Amino acid sequence: MRASLLLVASLALLFVSPSYAQDLTTACHANSSYDVTLRPDSLLFDRPSPAPTRVEMQRGSLRADDIAVALTPALQDRLSLFERDLRALAPRVREVAQDGVDMAVQALREEVADLGLGADTRAAFDRRLAAHAAELKQRIAQSQSTHDWGGDAIQQYANQLAADLTPLVAADLGQQAIDAALAGDLRAAARLRDQASSLATELRPRLEQRMQALRPQIDALCPAIQRLARLQQGLRDSGGQPLDLLQMDADHVGKPGSPVSD
Repeated sequence: MRASLLLVASLALLFVSPSYAQDLTTACHANSSYDVTLRPDSLLFDRPSPAPTRVEMQRGSLRADDIAVALTPALQDRLSLFERDLRALAPRVREVAQDGVDMAVQALREEVADLGLGADTRAAFDRRLAAHAAELKQRIAQSQSTHDWGGDAIQQYANQLAADLTPLVAADLGQQAIDAALAGDLRAAARLRDQASSLATELRPRLEQRMQALRPQIDALCPAIQRLARLQQGLRDSGGQPLDLLQMDADHVGKPGSPVSD
């Protein structure tokens, strides 16, 4: 949950741009300094600093830095609702992420189809892209923690994808440039060489624009995110330090103590 509860959803967009994926984590004006792990019988929030660095919820009970926190009945009820709603949100986030992968794959295929690649290159590209998509979708389906995507994981995956697919396309365009030069068409050869060298930089903004189609699905998660932010207001550790599990812009949270309906 380091960037926001939408982090997993935005992972689908790493097919396009890690920085763009991070931009979309602000869609609901939510952020958190914690990672979150969904365990079978509890929820764990952890971060390097500041204290509390470890918060665990389990069926209406709360521990912060391994110290039990006394809760009023009202706070206990809200904590139980928070646990329930966060677990209910997880499959919705995964569904958006899976749709994002499918959308990105289709966009890449359509963009590459316009490059005039050879049949063998297109077939190899489709096989590799499908393999990467299947792997990513499996990781999304199995992930129970934002630790799975923290640190440099997103960038590393994007680099791996680019390292596998970009040279394949560039090599095909390069060979076309050589063939054109040998045939005496120097203008076409120069155009193909430029196309090969600028492939990644020119392709990225077009893909980012295509991926805007995913934005309504991400926006649809915002009411659930806002409800979670309201539910966790007032939660503190045993020393009275606010937990601040989820932070939102004041204009999007509602006033503290505002009613939360089931």
